[in-house]
Amino acid sequence: MTDPISIALLVTAALDACRVPYTVGGSLASSFSGEPRASIDADILVEMTAPQVGPFLDALGEEFYADADALHRAVATHSSANLIHRPSGIKVDLFVSGTLLEARQLQRRRRIQVASDPERFLYVHSPEDILLQKLQWYRLGGEVSEQQWRDVLSIILVQGARLDRGYLATTAAMVGLSDLLERADRQAWAGEL
Repeated sequence: MTDPISIALLVTAALDACRVPYTVGGSLASSFSGEPRASIDADILVEMTAPQVGPFLDALGEEFYADADALHRAVATHSSANLIHRPSGIKVDLFVSGTLLEARQLQRRRRIQVASDPERFLYVHSPEDILLQKLQWYRLGGEVSEQQWRDVLSIILVQGARLDRGYLATTAAMVGLSDLLERADRQAWAGEL
């Protein structure tokens, strides 16, 4: 197991065992909604409480390096902590939900079948929510990441009319991303990927 999806499945199995709601975001989610691309890590948004930290770490087992104190801090401050899969070195970033956008991502998550293992499923961000997350990361990064912008444009082009435009417009306005969403729409439909 040396690919991020296999490692994400190990982490999500532990989350499921502890009844921690989650949704996979980042490059893995954008690959399901837009242009597939390689990733060297996994991002997982969780709705975790302090009493769930210990059982979750127990469920993960020795295959993962995890700092219990860092995870407790992330839960308390709605920030992030990381796990490292020891055999592969693949990193999993756990983001603890604390914003309106994150709450919506968890509410609107989608269950998808994993192509490499048809018996396994993951919850991932909806196409609209990964698009908004990518726009937010693009903004927070000073609007210079070509990869984040390319992910945004590919989601718009691949999803096309399937995107819930009302949800996108309303949520983008609520989180201050309307200008970037409008710019991305113009550029995607002008064929500037």
